[in-house]
Amino acid sequence: MQLIYVDLHLHSTCSDGVYTPEELVTVAAETELAAIALADHDNIDGIDRAIRAGDAVGVEVIPAVELSTQWFQYSDMHLLGYGFDYQDPYLIRALSEFQEFRRTRNQQIIDRVNEKLRHEQRAPLDSEAVRKLADGTIGRPHIAQALREAGYVKSNDEAFERYLVPCNVPKRYFPVDEAIRLIHSSGGIAVLAHPPYITRDRRQLELLVGELVGMGLDGLEAYNNGSGLDDTDWLIKLARRHELVVTGGSDFHGDPGSAIEVGRGVRGIRVPYDAVEEVKGALERRRLQHNRTYSNLG
Repeated sequence: MQLIYVDLHLHSTCSDGVYTPEELVTVAAETELAAIALADHDNIDGIDRAIRAGDAVGVEVIPAVELSTQWFQYSDMHLLGYGFDYQDPYLIRALSEFQEFRRTRNQQIIDRVNEKLRHEQRAPLDSEAVRKLADGTIGRPHIAQALREAGYVKSNDEAFERYLVPCNVPKRYFPVDEAIRLIHSSGGIAVLAHPPYITRDRRQLELLVGELVGMGLDGLEAYNNGSGLDDTDWLIKLARRHELVVTGGSDFHGDPGSAIEVGRGVRGIRVPYDAVEEVKGALERRRLQHNRTYSNLG
């Protein structure tokens, strides 16, 4: 029996990816993926485009987003939202405010990079040209791409080492409890992204997941680039212990030279269609719970 695969963690030009939403769907169809989730960073602008493209080629597209969160000592902890109403006004407003901060932040980074370039007697980057590369919200990888195209660096790694790290402006994060409520209020479920990137200490991760479950966490991204086979197995067991869904994805951005592909993470990680079934089951349970709550209030 032929296995059916999916990829529930992809990034497009609407945040910090290289491919447009439509191009991602095309590649997904060519690689025979049954379903994908466009999970841009703090951005849902590409979802409608991806869904239309998916309808045209028979690829199921699940609305998704990757929120930048923090909780006490855990900063830049990523939370994936799935299956929400991407036209929800409250969600749109919250993300728009976040994106406005990011736009301001990234312009400040460009200004700092340009100051460094002037000291090196090099021509500055054109902010508008960087914006065109992004096709949406500018991210540091787009600035790195502009530095490569200008011939100032040979790779993204060099761009970060020489310019983007020294010229960085601190990010803003959603408190994780606020992020979970935001996803739930728009009808979605909340999944902890690539847990090993938060901490490699399994005891600490167990304690953190326990706290997040108390806030309403719905799932763990067990199939991720930070996990080997043993890690994935451990995360699946941890998820089952807390009755959480299990998801996974490549976290594909399209960076030149990366071993990550649409549908395949590092070490060839692939995600079975069961992950989509689990997401749908959790969404249905949340919908029924929501309906019961309002029925009891009435």
